[in-house]
This record gives sequence, C-alpha cells and structure tokens, in this order.
Amino acid sequence: MTQNASRVISGTYGRVWVNGELWAEVDEFEAKVTVTYEDINFANEGGTRRKATGWNGEGRMVIKKIYSRVQRAMAANVRKGIYPRFEIVGKVADPDAFGAERAALHDVTISEFNLLRFANKTLGSEEIPFAFGDYEIIDMI
Repeated sequence: MTQNASRVISGTYGRVWVNGELWAEVDEFEAKVTVTYEDINFANEGGTRRKATGWNGEGRMVIKKIYSRVQRAMAANVRKGIYPRFEIVGKVADPDAFGAERAALHDVTISEFNLLRFANKTLGSEEIPFAFGDYEIIDMI
C-alpha cells in the first residue's frame, strides 16, 4: 500500500476555545493524560508489577501576545485568593486529512502566568501550562 503524505494531519488547522471564546492566536496546544501507578511486589517473584491508582491531566498552550487574556482572568483573582477554572475545547481539522480530532477539557486550572514578559526584536508569545480534572474525546480520526 502506498502512503499518502497529504493525509498527515497539519496543526495549521488547529483551534482552541476557552470558556466558549475562540483564541485564534494559539500557536501550540497540547493536552495529555498520565496514568499513575504504584509498584506491586509479590513474595518469591523477582519482577515488579504495577497497579493503576489514577491519572493526571496536564497540558500547555503557546499563544501570540495580542491580548492580556490570561492576566485578565487570573491576576486580580489570584491576589484575592480566587483561583479561576476554565473549560477548553481543542480541535484540529485539516481538510486534506481523514477527519478531525476534538477534545474537551473540564475543570481546567492554569498553573502559572506571566505578569509581563518581552525581549528586544522578538515577537511576543506566552506559554500557559495547565491541568485538568476531566476530559472527553468528541471526535477521532
């Protein structure tokens, strides 16, 4: 079977919505689940086995610095002891690929944010790490 390079999905067609608002300035987006395990050892066996004990959802996005979106949502609230939670939907839908992938992230917390960042002769961008407590896969290829 001959492979068709045009079917490889391109991130150029990715989009992200935060609390229902399209963030068109997102350059990179990643959300992943890490399963946590505890080692289990049995008498008279040299091998170590593992038992799943849960999972963690983490991710990050990199955005072009056009707006103060994250600072507006976080800065004043954090100083008051309020830690906002968000809903994020990510989608990548390359029209030349076999379909689209879309996932919703629930109970999203932003782990850190910049108050101010710049560098001479450099376009502004911001990396936003986050964690999430639940997810659903909406579309798969």
